[in-house]
Amino acid sequence: MGGVTDSGLASLPASDRPDTAARLRDALLAASFTADGLLDRLGAPAYAALARSETVPALRATRGDTPLETLVRLFLLQQPVPHARVAAVLPAEEALEAGWLTRVGGDEVAATVDVRPYGGPGGEDWFIVSDLGCAVGGAGGIGQRDEGVVLGVGGASTTLAGITVRTPVASALDLGTGSGIQALHAAQHATRVTATDLNPRALHITALTLALSGAPAADLREGSLFAPVRDDETFDLIVSNPPFVISPGARLTYRDGGMGGDDLCRSLVQQAGERLNEGGFAQFLANWQHVAGEDWQDRLRSWVPRGCDAWIVQREVQDVTQYAELWLRDAGDHRGDPAEYQARYDAWLDEFEARKVKAVGFGWITLRRTGSADPVVTVEEWPHPVEQPLGDTIRAHFERLDYLREHDDAALLASHFRLAAEVVQEQVGLPGAEDPEHVVLRQHRGMCRATKVDTVGAGFAGVCDGTLSAGRILDAIAQLVNEDPVLLRDRTPAQIRLLVEQGFLEPAN
Repeated sequence: MGGVTDSGLASLPASDRPDTAARLRDALLAASFTADGLLDRLGAPAYAALARSETVPALRATRGDTPLETLVRLFLLQQPVPHARVAAVLPAEEALEAGWLTRVGGDEVAATVDVRPYGGPGGEDWFIVSDLGCAVGGAGGIGQRDEGVVLGVGGASTTLAGITVRTPVASALDLGTGSGIQALHAAQHATRVTATDLNPRALHITALTLALSGAPAADLREGSLFAPVRDDETFDLIVSNPPFVISPGARLTYRDGGMGGDDLCRSLVQQAGERLNEGGFAQFLANWQHVAGEDWQDRLRSWVPRGCDAWIVQREVQDVTQYAELWLRDAGDHRGDPAEYQARYDAWLDEFEARKVKAVGFGWITLRRTGSADPVVTVEEWPHPVEQPLGDTIRAHFERLDYLREHDDAALLASHFRLAAEVVQEQVGLPGAEDPEHVVLRQHRGMCRATKVDTVGAGFAGVCDGTLSAGRILDAIAQLVNEDPVLLRDRTPAQIRLLVEQGFLEPAN
């Protein structure tokens, strides 16, 4: 195996030889070809440059002939390496026979795929396989090469991995698996993992990623989105980093949805509900249109399937010109013929104008299948920094929704609460003023929210340590501020609910 096919893409290693993958993995680990090993060898600046697809610093840092330097040049920098040097580090002949390597020139060999170390959440040493030169996407002209390429791990991939709820489950589904990063994460806490992709090359590479990382094999199925899933199949977890880019046509399969506007993301969300088991989560990254005359939040609420709670967070908004330029650069169109670039730019703007689209939003969508007759749908804009991973934060959000749904105001006042970890109080006002203009509660974990509270809210939150019920705390505050305790009990539950929903207060039980 090895070499280049008629499509311009290198042929892939055999995916049905787990013994070879296991021996290759052992050799990589023995040479410290890991995320930590690379950081130590290359240094922080060169390591960070690799994440930007800049290779010169890494080339300069690997001029020696140690095993690690040999592997960096071979698998990360795609440089031909003398066969003898490779054979001293890897089972070279077996890797050649299986197609991981190919012969070039006289006595040199080259990699047929990019193999990139990736640190798992528990310190696992994993390896992500992708097409040569495609380990890092974005503004590099990847799209100009071939629409069938399989990219490695980018910012969207790590974002989705970070927000995914990681509780043990029986079954997980990764829609549009790409290089297999989400399937690899899911294999750590799901008994059975199913992965789909429209691109058969992506399924092949996912199999390589799992095998080289020492993970169990997944059930790999070719087809678009839910098409390969049987009608009677349901899952405890569904994740997808779909081809969500809103573009005129589907020129690049790894990013363009191929449906009009944001219909692909809408269809994905709407169809997920019936595929979830009770209590199961579906989590997606998505783009959505801001359409003239429509409220974008109402538009997204209409996507949520019946029987599901939802939490939708808009992280970024771009006007249509910024959006078009971003993805034209992603495809490398800005480096080609100026007239062709202008024509493509015009086509994007024509498409948006026809659909009355003024801007495009990007963010996260989480669904949870619930038996409640009164599902809760939260749609919000939160462009501020957050602390990843957020999986536990997202799971806790839905648990708090259950708690609030089950407790009316009387039950809420009888409950005990604790101030969440790493919440601080800030008093904001003019220097020297006797009293603050307002008080802010600020989280330093998870969503890192900040919210204004009144004097009663600040005093209430500060006393919550799980000892006293909410009602008894309010009675004490009423006495301090000389307010009718009955009136205070009547007007405060709404503020308590908000503090619980946003994670500032946690039920003590």
